[in-house]
Amino acid sequence: MRSSSPSSSLTPSSSTSSSSSSSSSSTSSWTLEKYLLYDHPVPTGSDNSNPPPHDDDDDDEDHGEEEHQRREPEVAEIQVEKRVVFMDGIVGHSEMQWNHVSIRFDQVSSARTSPQPVIKWSNLAFCIGMQSSPEFANELLRALRGGKDWKFNITKTELYHFWLRIKDDSFDSRMRIFFDMCNRNDNGRITERDIKQTILLAASTNKLSVTQEEAENSASLIMKSLDLQNKGYIEISQMETLLKLVQSPSKISHKESNVESSSNNNNELLEEQEPMSRAEVLFRTNWRRGWIVSVWLIACIVLFGWKFDQYRHRSGFQVMGYCLSTAKGAAETLKLNMALILLPVCRNTITWLRKDPRINYVIPFNDNINFHKLIAAGIVIGVILHGGTHLACDFPRISGSNRVVFQQTIAPRFGFRQPTYLQILATTEVASGIAMVFLMAIAFTLATKWPRRRSPALPVSLRRVTGYNTFWYSHHLFVIVYALLIVHSMFLFLTNKWTEKTTWMYIAFPVLLYTGERIFRAVRSGSYEVDIFKVSLCPGKVLYLKMQKPEGFKYQSGMYIFLQCPQISPLEWHPFSLTSGPQDDYLSVHIRTLGDWSYQIYDLFQEAVLSRSGVCPKLYIDGPYGSASQDHVKYDIVVLIGLGIGATPFISILKDVAATAHNNDHVHSGMSECDNSTKCPQKAYLYWVTREQNSLDWFRDVMNQIATSNKNQSVVEMHNFLTSTVYPAGDIRASLLSVIQALHHAKNGTDLVSRSPICTHFARPNWFNIFAKLARRHKGAKIGVFYCGSSNLARDLKKLCTKFSTKTTTRFVFHKENY
Repeated sequence: MRSSSPSSSLTPSSSTSSSSSSSSSSTSSWTLEKYLLYDHPVPTGSDNSNPPPHDDDDDDEDHGEEEHQRREPEVAEIQVEKRVVFMDGIVGHSEMQWNHVSIRFDQVSSARTSPQPVIKWSNLAFCIGMQSSPEFANELLRALRGGKDWKFNITKTELYHFWLRIKDDSFDSRMRIFFDMCNRNDNGRITERDIKQTILLAASTNKLSVTQEEAENSASLIMKSLDLQNKGYIEISQMETLLKLVQSPSKISHKESNVESSSNNNNELLEEQEPMSRAEVLFRTNWRRGWIVSVWLIACIVLFGWKFDQYRHRSGFQVMGYCLSTAKGAAETLKLNMALILLPVCRNTITWLRKDPRINYVIPFNDNINFHKLIAAGIVIGVILHGGTHLACDFPRISGSNRVVFQQTIAPRFGFRQPTYLQILATTEVASGIAMVFLMAIAFTLATKWPRRRSPALPVSLRRVTGYNTFWYSHHLFVIVYALLIVHSMFLFLTNKWTEKTTWMYIAFPVLLYTGERIFRAVRSGSYEVDIFKVSLCPGKVLYLKMQKPEGFKYQSGMYIFLQCPQISPLEWHPFSLTSGPQDDYLSVHIRTLGDWSYQIYDLFQEAVLSRSGVCPKLYIDGPYGSASQDHVKYDIVVLIGLGIGATPFISILKDVAATAHNNDHVHSGMSECDNSTKCPQKAYLYWVTREQNSLDWFRDVMNQIATSNKNQSVVEMHNFLTSTVYPAGDIRASLLSVIQALHHAKNGTDLVSRSPICTHFARPNWFNIFAKLARRHKGAKIGVFYCGSSNLARDLKKLCTKFSTKTTTRFVFHKENY
């Protein structure tokens, strides 16, 4: 049976699309003077000191890449950045010095055909660190040599003079080089064709996709902005005027000024606070985790001590000594932990409890998976103590003890026959215990990071039998484990009293609760078969699904659902964040192909799209379920940080915030009411970091929708960061693109790179500067920082939250998504 809908739309999403071009009537009257009236986006937080492109981590895998490190300034040293520097550096490695260039020259030089060592003109790129951009280096050489007969060998003296010009920090010097690179006819005049060719070269150098039409439109835009007398060319004075306007201190975007003004007015209502001590910040951040873990540890210690002391006074102590007390104490903690480990994965119960603000305030539901792992570690320790002590100490002492002592103490429990070690191992209680340990060892091992993610560090033979599916199926061995646990607890060597066979008392409620949840999920998901309205195959093998919203399906922004495709497996359910807003009459998800199941579902829908049959694979959904992102309603200001596909949990939040601000005619005390029981943040920032330009297509439609809703309110501020495909802003290889980007955004309201209203910054974000600006803008406020991405950056962001909370009056509270 197939799922289909008459209104289904199956359309592959193109990886590139032309940006909106202005009509001839509007562009003809648009001049440089009018440029001053438009919003001019100023790149925020880009780190110009970063090296040329290197990949960013979109997942939790550690690729072993070292980030460019530098000393972070103290918060007191931060100064407000008043301008954007045009051309920070011309060479590929800004830290290169002449001695490095000289060494490289000597490596490739030759003196066979000339009295002094020379290098080929094509080797300039290697010498100055631009080997990754040879075509751009050649254009730079043409500009340095004046453009006439420039393809001849370079002496070290000439290279040194070139180096002095390249390293000259003056604006005039760099402006001259930049103009000469554009001036391909070497006549002091730049035509529209010259600008177009330079744009295409810059885009190619930065591995960006810019079509011929886009390059022509951008070149035309520059000419119409500068060539006011319609001469058909521009000169260096006109180019200089443009670039000075781009970096002018007074040319800060009108939109940003409004945001600053609005924030300052709101900040006047906030009570000024003294910066908190580090101890206070750590306490405020971790007290919920602390009391939960403390109660758990105390319970384990008390149970262990109680049972340990109890068995010190039993007859078996004379045979086995403290080994018996240790094993029984560990067994009591195992009973508790085998009961508790089910509670953090009762997702429906947790989602229901989250709705109560008082319970949600006290219990850290966001750490449910971490607590699940912590209890698992406690079980491992308990198994080692309990099983290891029995096998290595108790059983040898039973089989090898003095017969008189044995007969006087524990002989009745063994039928008055002293067993051998092997006979003890063959008993029901020991055999069931060993079977449990074996099954738990399999499940625990396959749940660790490397096997679960099929790490390349594993041998090929192991990678074939590991992965998420193996983890998922092996985890369901717990059904057999709990059955064996009941059997194991019913047969005890040293007691027949049912009051001491208490395992069932510990696990009865958690097992019934978990079983009830699974039955409820099965029944509910069976009624949640959804029709597919739209399918898009996005670049980077990302699948976008727009689905029917079942009747009565209510959720909050930040929640996620489970998807099941019977054609792949009737047993597998996989979690995906909802990218649709609560106000939408549909559900949507973005699925990136990272594992077996996601590759299979992508292939199924790709086949449906290409066949144009209009028939989609059947899908079932289960949910919604709560996540850390749900806590955004606790804050008036939220910062959302996503790496790659990690932006998905935040899309629905942005849509919700923008839609609420758009629908509300009045805002009371900077608080927007989402519904009768919750509030919405008054300001939301999104920082989306991704590797490739085509990744920006994933959420383009959503970004456009949010930008439209947010046009008048300025409640949402979004920033895109490209890391591995472009050179940092300030590098000459990216400078022209920055200029075109600013002009294009000012004229058309769309970014040339992302083809959306969201400005794209080149290189990695400078998180320290971003947090510093947020702290200045929202003095005394409490800001929720929500993050989804690699664990490496999570640690850095958490440290920054602590640092700025202790050094400024702004408090940053860090949250990380855990699935």
